[in-house]
Amino acid sequence: MKRLFLALVLCAGLLTSLPARAEETEADRAARWHDLQQAIFGDKQLQDGQGILQLEAPVRALDAALVPITITLTGAKPITGVYLVIDDNPSPLAAHVIFGPAADPHLLKLRVRVNQYTQMHAVAETADGQLYEVMKFVKAAGGCSAPAGSDDAAALKDIGRMKLRLLSDFALGKPVQAQLMIRHPNFNGMQMDQVTRQYTPAHFIQSADVSYNGQLVFHLDSDISLSTDPVIGFDFVPQDKGLMKVDLRDSENMTFDHSFEIPEHAS
Repeated sequence: MKRLFLALVLCAGLLTSLPARAEETEADRAARWHDLQQAIFGDKQLQDGQGILQLEAPVRALDAALVPITITLTGAKPITGVYLVIDDNPSPLAAHVIFGPAADPHLLKLRVRVNQYTQMHAVAETADGQLYEVMKFVKAAGGCSAPAGSDDAAALKDIGRMKLRLLSDFALGKPVQAQLMIRHPNFNGMQMDQVTRQYTPAHFIQSADVSYNGQLVFHLDSDISLSTDPVIGFDFVPQDKGLMKVDLRDSENMTFDHSFEIPEHAS
């Protein structure tokens, strides 16, 4: 999480130093991405990720507060982690996922907020420490200030409640696609309470650990760019029937956990 907040602090200065978005050029976007690379990855070189990973996002989002993102790992190189960077968001590093031994690291789905027209970058890290990146331009605006609901009390109702769905047949030793749904408003500090007309303090998910029968599937570090009530799609490889456990921690140091019996009660 230290790296996430470091990126936030550094990028707050970067975003105010560049021209207004209406006047932004490709050179401006390239300069921003260069500075973001330095803030997030240091001196590590990023290579062209074509053939390694794909980033799918709508060209023009229907709802800037709920933009669906799919990252597909397509190459033969073993992947240990993935970063999602939304260049023009107030906190650009939206997610960093580290895959564990129970994962099938070929698919990751998220829902994010997009503040304004922006480049998005997905960066995959391989087992040998190499970084590969791909880019997508998304037309969306206003997602970071969109309210989480009609009022804060309603948005906080059932906070921490989770559901898990299996989206493919359960088969031992083969990848199974799953969808984790989390009840959490993910307030980012930019939203106005529609009742009080005051800005709601930030309160968002910072980390999630998902394991299956004691083996890590993935660890997620996140920030204010994840959507309200996040939905995470991922693949795992079961070697036996068992329990999938989810542990969450948010910015208020609240913790939530839930276990799902697989496959009997995963609907």
